[in-house]
Amino acid sequence: MCAMKMRENEVDIDDHLVRRLIAGQFPQWAGLPVQRLESSGTENAMFRLGTDLVVRLPRHPGAVDSVEHEQRWLPRLGPHLPFATPEPLAEGGPGEGFAWPWSVYGWLDGRNPVVGSLDQAELLAKDLAAFIRALRRIDPVGGPTGYRGVPLATRDTLTREAIAQLEGRGVDTAAATALWEEALRVPQYSGPPVWAHGDLMPGNLLVREGRLCAVIDFGAAGVGDPAADLIVAWNLLPAAVRGAFREAVGADDAEWARGRGWALSIALIALPYYWVTNPPVAENSRYVIREILAEKE
Repeated sequence: MCAMKMRENEVDIDDHLVRRLIAGQFPQWAGLPVQRLESSGTENAMFRLGTDLVVRLPRHPGAVDSVEHEQRWLPRLGPHLPFATPEPLAEGGPGEGFAWPWSVYGWLDGRNPVVGSLDQAELLAKDLAAFIRALRRIDPVGGPTGYRGVPLATRDTLTREAIAQLEGRGVDTAAATALWEEALRVPQYSGPPVWAHGDLMPGNLLVREGRLCAVIDFGAAGVGDPAADLIVAWNLLPAAVRGAFREAVGADDAEWARGRGWALSIALIALPYYWVTNPPVAENSRYVIREILAEKE
């Protein structure tokens, strides 16, 4: 569980606060047990409420906009997707010293997949591809620009700064730089904007008996270049099934290369940032970097 603060501007959130917020704004749920959930998430604190509900509160100012974003777009996207997604049941407001909006969702059963311990990796790869294809088919008209639906070049400064911070810390920074520059040379997306989740990390996926059963955290969802959804090929799936995943998604050479570039950039930036404060995210970042470097050897 990552209850440790990862940013200077994070606020204190605990089960006592959640109980007070629920009692004050949703008395029909007052008295239900509240339990903080184990999570490697970096944006929100999650608490199980009773057996059928979950409360999600932003941990810092930068996560606040995602509350309204999910409240608006999840009801539109969820019915078109082949796997469960969070169902917003209520939107709370500031109170009890907490300054921001927050959400109550229906509880989704499942567990996060564990890198290196996938029971049915090839079937999971096909499930993930089915989710991505279905999301891409949803009408993009009126959709917001995806946080990661933009050209890779917008990440150049942050990625190079992160590489510099990793010098002498067990990462082949020369190889990482070369791969990043190779990714920047890939042709930009020129097709119509389509929907993408934008953050298909292991912590945002739920599995049951090895198969995908739900996708959560749509705070980064939006329209644009959908290549960022391919990051799951490197942050979760083993090398042996990446080809099957790529074929099932239908990614051409340029899209696949952009997806790998996104996976590399995200991992390089996350690793020094969360090195101490969020060990699971840091370890997954190391895994991604190793996998991508190994592919290019």
